[in-house]
Amino acid sequence: QVQLVESGVGLVQPGGSLRLSCVASGRTLSSYAWFRQAPGKERGFVAAIRGSGVTYYADSMKGRFTLSRDNAKNTVYLQMNSLKPEDTAVYYCAADPNVVRIVSFASLYDYWGQGTQVTVSS
Repeated sequence: QVQLVESGVGLVQPGGSLRLSCVASGRTLSSYAWFRQAPGKERGFVAAIRGSGVTYYADSMKGRFTLSRDNAKNTVYLQMNSLKPEDTAVYYCAADPNVVRIVSFASLYDYWGQGTQVTVSS
């Protein structure tokens, strides 16, 4: 049974930083991504990383967020800097054992974490 466990729940002030982690267990996974969902909004793409290490980011995250992976630990890390109030959302880790062709399509990922709340507020 595959499990994705996220950590890094936090309340941070605007301009601050936070790192989210996602640890996978149960099988080796190739593609990882983060999505987020704010109240009243649809779940949206944040960032993705392939097994090769190539990363992709939503436009509003470029230059602020960095996604990395540690294959030995089956863990991905989302470093979020220069956080804004509009970054407030529940963040979800997603993963798939195969190469995901269109990384921003949530429906292409087989496995999901339970979500972790990030609140950016003064």
